Amino acid sequence: MRIDFLTLFPEMFEGVLHSSMLKKAQEKNAVQYGLHNFREYTENKHNRVDDYPYGGGAGMVLSAQPVYDALEAVKKAAGDTKPRVVLLCPQGARYTQGKARELAGEQHLILICGHYEGYDERIREHMVTDEISIGDFVLTGGELGAMVIADSVTRLLPEVLGNEESAKKDSFEENRLEHPHYTRPAEFKGWKVPDVLLSGHHKNIEAWRQKESLKRTQERRPDLLADETGSENNKK
Repeated sequence: MRIDFLTLFPEMFEGVLHSSMLKKAQEKNAVQYGLHNFREYTENKHNRVDDYPYGGGAGMVLSAQPVYDALEAVKKAAGDTKPRVVLLCPQGARYTQGKARELAGEQHLILICGHYEGYDERIREHMVTDEISIGDFVLTGGELGAMVIADSVTRLLPEVLGNEESAKKDSFEENRLEHPHYTRPAEFKGWKVPDVLLSGHHKNIEAWRQKESLKRTQERRPDLLADETGSENNKK
């Protein structure tokens, strides 16, 4: 997989892309990352990539031209005319583990990180395939959201995790939160590990984990179970 970032602040990505799992994924040749400052593509003589909004209003709007030209250059360099192009935007669809799995099946992602008040609407209408929001809050720019997407997608790629079963049992897989985990010692300050986990009885342990996963989901994220019910009804 290849993931390209269009951003005004490529330096923000350096620590993230060269640390932990994202670094290991590159070393295993599972993914390649590209950083592109779309300011380098502007035709504005003052090197600007934004302008005042037509009709007035507060803030500045990201111009279509530098984003378009940067996109075309990245596509050409990759030899890819139809990548998945994602616009990071508060108005986008809520990001989920299901969307992460979907994007992990692509060969090429381009993530556009905006700034300022908003985007020229023609970017939305003609240049992207997806608009994604990582939550109902506003960030200074799309860079942090793009990092979140890159991390969540990369860890799903084959052979990136040391144990591929880990991803299958993560929270939000199959609309469940993950069950509780414990490690040694078996007792700490009088707080004990559940006996079933010390029993060595794998069938009972798995049943306990499934029960606790469902219980935790009901207590903390009942909306996930509601989503699951709705999905099942839609299949009928």
